[in-house]
Parts: sequence; structure tokens; C-alpha cells
Amino acid sequence: MEQEINLFGKCPYFTAQKIFSGKWSILIIKHLREKTHRFGELQRKIPGITQATLTKQLRFLEEFGMIDRYVYPEVPPKVEYSLSKIGQEFIPVLEQFEVFGNKFIAQMSEYKI
Repeated sequence: MEQEINLFGKCPYFTAQKIFSGKWSILIIKHLREKTHRFGELQRKIPGITQATLTKQLRFLEEFGMIDRYVYPEVPPKVEYSLSKIGQEFIPVLEQFEVFGNKFIAQMSEYKI
């Protein structure tokens, strides 16, 4: 644990790995890249994610400043999530993940992995 505290915010690789360590973080960012979403919309777009896990992942990404959470002052409460300014900086990296993922998928079918 001591090493983690010393590396976070100092080592760019460790810092990025920590921010995106959640199983669903990349997919959440992918969907928020497209547009602002409400909680239920995100949950429908990510099959298999539980309400508790989505809540945890959104809080985690919000804590790191990757996403913004806006609560409308109405009853019942309406909450929307969008990429923050620094979250938008991740979009080129996300696009490269897509390029790599597509290449890897093609290789899998070639080698029957």
C-alpha cells in the first residue's frame, strides 16, 4: 500500500492504471464520449453491469475528475453524467484502444485463439 501512495500522481503509467482499473471504466467512458447519459441509459448500454457496480464505477471516475455529475434541482431527482474536460482528453487514447482491439480480434480469428 505504501508503494501505491508513492507512485500515484508521480508515475504516469501507474496513475492511468489506477484511474481505469475498474472493469467497466473504459466502456463507461466510451458511452459518455457519445453523449451525456442518465444512470438508467448507461445501465442499458452496458449489459451485465449491476446497479451497484455502475454506481461504484461512476463515483470512482467522478472522484478522479474523469466525469462530471449534474443533479437537476427537481423531484424526482434527475442526474446526468458527462465527460469532464480531462475525460475528453482521454478520447484519443480510447480511439487507439478501439484500433488495437479490432486488430487483436482479427488476429484471434486468424489464429483461432
